[in-house]
Amino acid sequence: MGEPVASRSPMLAASGVHKAYRTGAETVEALRGIDLVVERGEFLAVMGPSGSGKTTLLNCLSGLDDIDGGSVLVNGEDIIAMSDARRTKHRAQAMGFVFQAFNLIPVFSATENVELPLLLAGASPKDARRAAQETLDRVGLGHRLSHRPAELSGGEQQRVTVARALAGRPEIVWADEPTGNLDSETAAQVVGLLRELHREGLTLMLVTHDHEIGGSAERLVTMRDGTIVDDQIQRAPGGADGARRRPGKT
Repeated sequence: MGEPVASRSPMLAASGVHKAYRTGAETVEALRGIDLVVERGEFLAVMGPSGSGKTTLLNCLSGLDDIDGGSVLVNGEDIIAMSDARRTKHRAQAMGFVFQAFNLIPVFSATENVELPLLLAGASPKDARRAAQETLDRVGLGHRLSHRPAELSGGEQQRVTVARALAGRPEIVWADEPTGNLDSETAAQVVGLLRELHREGLTLMLVTHDHEIGGSAERLVTMRDGTIVDDQIQRAPGGADGARRRPGKT
């Protein structure tokens, strides 16, 4: 019978994506007809100067923001055509998010911060607690389960956000400047963790200003003025180097 259609489709397929922000009489074109395909298991970094549209791209492709034109398919599903409720559920089930601001709830323990999205997605309290604790242990925080954010270092807080993103077993994780608030040593540890998770099969799309982090990705997309100006495969899956431009329209 062959594989289901969804298993053969890319993880992400965006076509002609436009996004504009309007403030009074002024209109700013943030995205200008973006075409992008991300295969399952890719580690893709997005770089470019401030104001180039990197974060807007991540927000639009993940469904956090609406778009003004084009289409976005995630795992074969058109997220733009979904109702708000369906899109929210889809994000909870298929996606994880890691942001520069940790966005942890101060009065919650590490375990409670990680299990909250699972509870909101409909998991039972028992299953959510088990998944949260197992994932925190996976990112090296098994000894910090009951600690609140103020009792954790910046690197530990970011590990909690990574655990929160992973606890629901997402198919893709979106990371927006995940090391922006960390010192270089701690940043390297967090990126190392993300790369290790990618090697285990996670699809990862990461926005960064850090050239070292961008250079460590399998694929590097460069943006300027709301467009993709370069798209290169930097190394093949498994670590073989060999930069080449990705075929197709960018």
